[in-house]
Amino acid sequence: MDFEREGYKVKSSTIIKNLQKRFMEGYYVDTKEEAIEKVMSLIKQEDIVGWGGTYTIDELGIKKLLEEKNISVIDRDKAKSPEERVKLMKQALTSDVFLMSANAVTMDGELVNIDGNGNRVAALCYGPDSIIVVAGMNKVVTELDMAVRKIRLDATVPNAFRTNTQPPCRITGKCSECTMQDTLCGQIVITRMCKPKNRIKVILVGEHLGF
Repeated sequence: MDFEREGYKVKSSTIIKNLQKRFMEGYYVDTKEEAIEKVMSLIKQEDIVGWGGTYTIDELGIKKLLEEKNISVIDRDKAKSPEERVKLMKQALTSDVFLMSANAVTMDGELVNIDGNGNRVAALCYGPDSIIVVAGMNKVVTELDMAVRKIRLDATVPNAFRTNTQPPCRITGKCSECTMQDTLCGQIVITRMCKPKNRIKVILVGEHLGF
């Protein structure tokens, strides 16, 4: 028996019930492959799909799969200039479907995200008709104050390397709540309710995904 995965199933059952109380849809899958299938089942052929900076979605290879299926995407990484990149990031805020992960998910069904530029959490809060959040069970925490601590310990440093930015945590390995231009902690957003109902879909995955 895979004891860790059995534990994930128990935890996810509680989280999904609490997500539903907060008017979010919740799903649990065992594997990355099942996660990909679930994500694709929630996207229609005619949808326009956008995303924020998300290592989890990159790990799953969903962006390539969308292109292979000729689903329209807004891909900021194909911009030919910084100005075009910003324009595409803004366009993603009005996409039909927005893909992202969460930096942390509480057992009470709250989503916690820390964002540098704010475009990812902006889409989460308002704009796209459907938000699909894919989160490995390694993102689960018991409560909100633990969520912020975990994000600042586990996520900010690798994200500094991923985004090629130079906040102090890239050197020290520890968040210092910096106030510099390259900070990765510009916005801290707690999603405790979903409006309209079921706009946010959360797929919990019984594997380690993202950071």
